[in-house]
Amino acid sequence: MNKIILLITIFFTTFVFALPEDAKQPIEIEAESVIVDELSGFNEFSGNAEVRQGSLLMTAELIQVQTDTDGVETMKATGTVDNPAKYIQSQENQARFIEATATLITYDVNEGMIFLVGNAYLVQGFDSFSGDTLTYDINNDKVIVKGSEDGTKRVKFKIDL
Repeated sequence: MNKIILLITIFFTTFVFALPEDAKQPIEIEAESVIVDELSGFNEFSGNAEVRQGSLLMTAELIQVQTDTDGVETMKATGTVDNPAKYIQSQENQARFIEATATLITYDVNEGMIFLVGNAYLVQGFDSFSGDTLTYDINNDKVIVKGSEDGTKRVKFKIDL
């Protein structure tokens, strides 16, 4: 297992994260099983998968990582309604960690965007957002939330003062 983590650390050295210190930290990935396809750059970690780099933590039953010659392009964390995927990371301009959960979390590393689909929930500072889908622009600290298309799930926003 240590060889797998070391191998993954070597491949994934170019993450771009909100905290400058995070990008300089090694990436550690743990899971019950892993598939690494060096040719396509597709890597799949399943069984209580965890990705850590500095203050960033992503957890899910399944995490898929797509790389190219420049490093990591995207990470997709897939959970369930009962056991959602989770994303946590410290942000320079926030007093608290950014915390997000959803059935599917896609992190576009190059664009600095996080897409939450299915029971999306995000805590940013002292505010919380929930809806069917949610987009978080890390670089611009912007949140876009949508309810379900059929209107059964509305957007909820809470401001703590």
